Amino acid sequence: MARTKSKLQAAALGGTPDEVEAAFYEGLQTGDLEKVMACWADEDDIACIHPGGPRLLGMASIRAAFEALFENGGVIPVSPQHIHRVDAVASAVHHVMERVDVLSEQGAVQAYVIATNVYHKTAQGWRLVTHHASPGSQAQALEIAQTSTVLH
Repeated sequence: MARTKSKLQAAALGGTPDEVEAAFYEGLQTGDLEKVMACWADEDDIACIHPGGPRLLGMASIRAAFEALFENGGVIPVSPQHIHRVDAVASAVHHVMERVDVLSEQGAVQAYVIATNVYHKTAQGWRLVTHHASPGSQAQALEIAQTSTVLH
């Protein structure tokens, strides 16, 4: 069942895309479904794509996907790294290299995900409208870390 965010939850997020992004990743790291969902815009056309997954549209389907992720492991040990920001007056796009700590048969390993987070400034403040994540690699993580930010 879809739940609407209270004004208190919306106000608690802060006033910048960076603050919403920090709350989103903190919610993932702590398994706090309500914190994760409070980051999303309350709009029908919000979208989320997890690595290898289908496009999820709307609050109900996105919430169901995160509920399932939290049920299987409780938390998602993800750390955003190497964030590239493109900010405008009413929208912001963040390209993020996510490091995810996972347990494999060989022990703890790090997996990498390349994500794009899109934020819009809404009547409730900045909110996430799209999270698109694709599988990445350690080589891509190193390449991004070594890329110069100087254009000339």
